[in-house]
Amino acid sequence: METAVIIPAKDEAERIGATVTAARALPGVDLVVVVDDGSADTTGRVARAAGARVVRHSRNRGKAAAMETGAEAVRLLDPEEGPGRHLLFLDADLGETAGAAAPLVEPVLAGEADMTIAVFTTRVKLGGHGFVVNLSREGIKKATGWTPAQPLNGQRCLTRTAFEAARPLAHGFGVETGLTIDLLRRGFRVREVEVEMSHRATGGDWHAQLHRARQFRDVARALLARRALPTPTTSR
Repeated sequence: METAVIIPAKDEAERIGATVTAARALPGVDLVVVVDDGSADTTGRVARAAGARVVRHSRNRGKAAAMETGAEAVRLLDPEEGPGRHLLFLDADLGETAGAAAPLVEPVLAGEADMTIAVFTTRVKLGGHGFVVNLSREGIKKATGWTPAQPLNGQRCLTRTAFEAARPLAHGFGVETGLTIDLLRRGFRVREVEVEMSHRATGGDWHAQLHRARQFRDVARALLARRALPTPTTSR
């Protein structure tokens, strides 16, 4: 069974070309779809030049919407017979390290997992203090009993069946948290896999702080909708 790579992207013209090139070289990947989520730069043009199929949102709709758009584009390109391609979601800013994503696909191909989540072995220094990560981690633990190492990691491989079971996805930056809880609650097998990948670190300026505030809001909403919002004493 082949695997399709889906890359949500907004204003990533500088790095999307290298990410697409590396993703296309992954074993078993026969399709790379970039969802240009309302970019103001040449993200879509660069991605297409690198060999990706590009779907564009006329305005920014958020990560969850981009993931659903990408999955629908893959479905339309899947063969009429059979279960359809597996879906490998990658961030647009991975660059050449996207080529290290093969270990995420292998357990899904082998039927050993329904969703894999990347754990980066190379950690970059982040500008925040881990508030959003801790909120997500403790919420997932409260909801399912499982404690993930990197709950917000967007590098994930899923079967088509697992992806459809989790729809509709949680809004915006709450998508990873909601996806993990929903699949575990439905009995799907989720596994974390170490990979030699890295993305651009989030800085500490006001733009980055605003980004983290939006992440916190969306993760909290996803947890609240699933009655999994941790108490302040458990989310420290």
